[in-house]
Amino acid sequence: MHMNMTGSEQKNRSDSEAKDYHGQDGAICLHAFSDLSHTSPATFVYLLKECYTYGRRQTATQNFKGLQQYVSQALHNAPQPGPATFIVQCLYIVSLLGLPYAEGFSHLLMSSLRRLRSMGKFQNDFSKAKHLAAKLFHDILSSSIKHEERILIKLLEHFDLELKDIGEAICGSHLDGTLDIAKAFIEHHLSRFMDSESYVTAVTLLEHFSIRLSGDSLLVKMMESNQFTPAEKWATFMGKPMICLLVQKYIDMKMLKKAYDIIKKNYLQEEFPDVHHLYKESVLKKLAEKGCWDIAELRAKNNRQLMEYLVYLAIEYDYIEKVEELCKRYSLDGFANVTGMSIIQIASENRAFIFDLIKLYEDEPKALNSCFTRILCSPNILKLGYDLQCDLHQLSRSYGDLECFRYYEMFLDIQRLFNERSGGLSGLAKKILGAGLNKTRRNSNWEQRPLSQNQIEYAALDAAVLVRVFHHVRDDPHCAGKDEQSEGHWESHIVSHMGNKRRKDSS
Repeated sequence: MHMNMTGSEQKNRSDSEAKDYHGQDGAICLHAFSDLSHTSPATFVYLLKECYTYGRRQTATQNFKGLQQYVSQALHNAPQPGPATFIVQCLYIVSLLGLPYAEGFSHLLMSSLRRLRSMGKFQNDFSKAKHLAAKLFHDILSSSIKHEERILIKLLEHFDLELKDIGEAICGSHLDGTLDIAKAFIEHHLSRFMDSESYVTAVTLLEHFSIRLSGDSLLVKMMESNQFTPAEKWATFMGKPMICLLVQKYIDMKMLKKAYDIIKKNYLQEEFPDVHHLYKESVLKKLAEKGCWDIAELRAKNNRQLMEYLVYLAIEYDYIEKVEELCKRYSLDGFANVTGMSIIQIASENRAFIFDLIKLYEDEPKALNSCFTRILCSPNILKLGYDLQCDLHQLSRSYGDLECFRYYEMFLDIQRLFNERSGGLSGLAKKILGAGLNKTRRNSNWEQRPLSQNQIEYAALDAAVLVRVFHHVRDDPHCAGKDEQSEGHWESHIVSHMGNKRRKDSS
């Protein structure tokens, strides 16, 4: 064995190895590995199997690694007709062992081949080995020899197989038309890989042999199957139009980070100018969903447009205190409609009403006060809300001289019934009813008159959805699921705040 060892070191090494590989029937002799000049591939594979089977290392992984070191060393010891050809011959034999040996030993042999090639140890042997590797590639692809698909890929990589090599393996020699025969052979089997969704193998073969497919169906199928790595590889191979399609697919799937990474890598900023900003917005939205508002604020701090988007997120999650805080800190105008209350909506079982508080307060403040006092202070009407304390605080601050918003009776804050309170009313509606509320930015200016149709529809839904959520809570106390059960019976959460109101009324 060609190793730089002293006699004592070699003896100690041999003793250690002998201890590692022995079984009940006695030690297995590994001296055959020290000279492969008269060892056939079949014998070599048999010895590999026996060494692995009777190895006494602690784990199978340790056994495998020890065996890998043996094989790498043994291939320096004159295998015939050369190490590369010897390995390919062994790959033919290994396929007969079946699982789990075939898969493990195939990778062991290929890794040893890679190591030898990196050391430049089989240049003289390479031509013959390449011809045999092309034959093995053909036999695996045509299912004559059973190997996993990764061996196909490794044969391509290690031997740099070309269409002419595959053609010669099919025809037996280099004849006119062998390239077309090889290409047709590979294209025939490509459909099998694509049908079985083995897209990594399919794309590797297409790229390696420079086979270009028309249309975008392959990319679409890979994206639909969430096979993003081969999809990116295929798009890069096909060129800019396919890369642009890939980016658009990522955008459609809301995978903005991947879209932005592809844009940046391929210098497509002009083709997709808004994606970077959309990606940053998506990051802020994820942070807001987790309640990490301070981190989101830091991310948006130097960008007014992003800061305004963060305000809209706070609006969406009914976090009015955060809206006020951000508007004041960064001098954001145009959000007075949020921090003030310009409308109030009330829904019953069958109808929804929207009251223009600005108009009523200006024209008929006494009628407004009387109407809402009768509603809010009635002990016979159950009033539903979401984050009621915040809404009442805003109403009292906006219309401080009206008494109707200072007192209330029979109020049920739906938010307090659930452990999970992130996502606002829209998030709760999605969990309970299966669909959230569409809180878009174009509906943000509630002081503008007349209200748009979208604003009217949203305002009505914002109230009506509470009635539907309440029905689920009333009929099924555990409607939020096992992990998000309602906290006690809903009636225990009804609150009132009448203060001196009753004494004033009675007097």
